[in-house]
Amino acid sequence: MSRYAGQSKKIHDCTSKSGVLLTNLGTPDSPTTGALRRYLREFLSDPRVVEIPRLVWLVILHGIILRVRPKKSAKLYESIWTEQGSPLLVISQQQKAKVEHILTEKYGDKVIVDVAMRYGNPSIGSALERFQASGVDNIIVLPLYPQYAGPTTGATFDAVFNKIKTWRWIPSIHFQSSYHDNPLYIKALAQSITKHIEVHGKPDKLVFSYHGMPKYFLEQGDPYYCFSHKTTRLVVEELGLNKEDYVMTFQSRFGKAEWLKPYTDETLENLAEEGNKHIAIISPAFSADCLETLEELVHENKDIFIKAGGEQYHYIAALNDQDAHIDVMLDLIEPHIT
Repeated sequence: MSRYAGQSKKIHDCTSKSGVLLTNLGTPDSPTTGALRRYLREFLSDPRVVEIPRLVWLVILHGIILRVRPKKSAKLYESIWTEQGSPLLVISQQQKAKVEHILTEKYGDKVIVDVAMRYGNPSIGSALERFQASGVDNIIVLPLYPQYAGPTTGATFDAVFNKIKTWRWIPSIHFQSSYHDNPLYIKALAQSITKHIEVHGKPDKLVFSYHGMPKYFLEQGDPYYCFSHKTTRLVVEELGLNKEDYVMTFQSRFGKAEWLKPYTDETLENLAEEGNKHIAIISPAFSADCLETLEELVHENKDIFIKAGGEQYHYIAALNDQDAHIDVMLDLIEPHIT
């Protein structure tokens, strides 16, 4: 039996067709301990995510983390879960529907669009199998992480090519590595902030909070830290802010190792203690709201700020399925449609 998967259709007999794959990190199937254990096992077993000796890490993962963390995480997910399901998956499907509608109007059946998660369901592998079955000869992969990072974009690359390398025939592939400085993305963020200020007033401090990562990754050449700073700088320039108007931080650290600084939670506490009563916080690294924004930023970090003396705390939602965000995606996708 061949080790390579055959093609159900003869590509040379087919009209050229592009498959657009929108990807994000992932979500458990339900806010339960069992579902979280399965999800965390897959996520934390990826060497892109945790770079310590495998044997040591697997002992820690299976001996400690997967025994304790799933129950705690399930409670957090339960607090943000909706009737439709996981917010990240629901929003991702909304993004997919809007992109698909516009591309179908322009290109008809020459383009198909799908959405997948790096960890959990729907999987990247299953989406690529659907592309293969549909006779796609041009694949466009758009990981919805504006700032490249090994544990997110890099891990997505691994999943895509680990699947495709098993195919007998390899289609053309475009993989979007980063779009941290895309002009439409920068404008969309700036417009979102401006609209928020029009409603809630100008804050004493605008906080740009990015997902963190171990400092070791930066030292080994991961560009995420630099790309995040560039995004912030470009948005600040677009808004015409002064240095005293904003601060940039990193959230969601895990474990005892040093992560990228300054930390969001510590910064919020310090801002309140320094007399800042009103802050607005945005997380440009997230293309869709999820646990790290809806629970950590909306609730956990708000409590920290208020308890330290702050009064007004506002989270500016991710770009989600805003029209300006869909325009960003189309700007990244359409040049590669054949």
